[in-house]
Amino acid sequence: METLALDLKQEKTMNKTKKIDWGAYAYLLPVLIIIIAFHVLPMVMALVVSFFEWDLIGSPKLIGFHNYARLFSDPLFKKSLINTAIYALTSIPLIIFLSMFIAILLNNPIKGIGVYRTIYFLPVITSINAVALVWNFIYNPEFGLLNKVLAGFGLEPVRWLQNPKTAMMAIVVMSVWKGLGSNIIIFLAGLQNIPKQLYEAATLDGANVFQQFRHITWPLLTPTTFFITVMSVIGSFQVFSQVYMMTPRGGPLKSTMVVVYYLYRKAFEQFEFGYALAMAFVLFLIILALTLFNKLVVEKRVHYN
Repeated sequence: METLALDLKQEKTMNKTKKIDWGAYAYLLPVLIIIIAFHVLPMVMALVVSFFEWDLIGSPKLIGFHNYARLFSDPLFKKSLINTAIYALTSIPLIIFLSMFIAILLNNPIKGIGVYRTIYFLPVITSINAVALVWNFIYNPEFGLLNKVLAGFGLEPVRWLQNPKTAMMAIVVMSVWKGLGSNIIIFLAGLQNIPKQLYEAATLDGANVFQQFRHITWPLLTPTTFFITVMSVIGSFQVFSQVYMMTPRGGPLKSTMVVVYYLYRKAFEQFEFGYALAMAFVLFLIILALTLFNKLVVEKRVHYN
């Protein structure tokens, strides 16, 4: 007992005399300054400004929750929310299905596999503005490549970006093509982590390709699929460049007016920065709610073991 008491006394003495290693905090300080200056403070300031009426020129006028209340009576904001939801519900299943399908094909030991993987990844590292310009030419109603293909089958040309029935789908197709490569790489990483012994055992048991996919590939890819789903939901609700470059002012009859583009117009064209920032925080809450839903509900179907 005396030895134990002595050890405890020595430990307390050492803890009192132990010096704090301020060197670690010194190394973290530049990063903390950047995070606080360029992330935390702008977010706090944006939240404060959302309660004001301000055009960045005159004096700000405090109006409380008026900007938030105005959102619920703004028909164009409701329209932009619906368009954003349509974009998300259309693009996310296509991204998941196509990227998984192509990743499974590229996971096979075929000749020149590195070249194919590079080709699929090239659109990811290409500027979204450059890609949008190229797809504008593809969708051109007079000399576009897509209408040339339709003409070869004897079909009439389609005004893809000028028709409210096809404009959003044209944006979706371009966006899926642009982001396909990164999701293929992620799915490839998930596929290569699946033990080959499982497929060998399934083959010996007489399982065909579809049975192997259903009982081995799909369950073991659920963590990868969940990650891509969460990131795709967040990205789809932040879509902007495609709409800005391909369908100016929200497309025909506002058919491609998404939330971020409407926010941009309110802030930098109409200079209603308080209203635009209120819209931004409502969008943040929507994305947060969808992410929590995926975390608390969808993740229960994910097989991590």
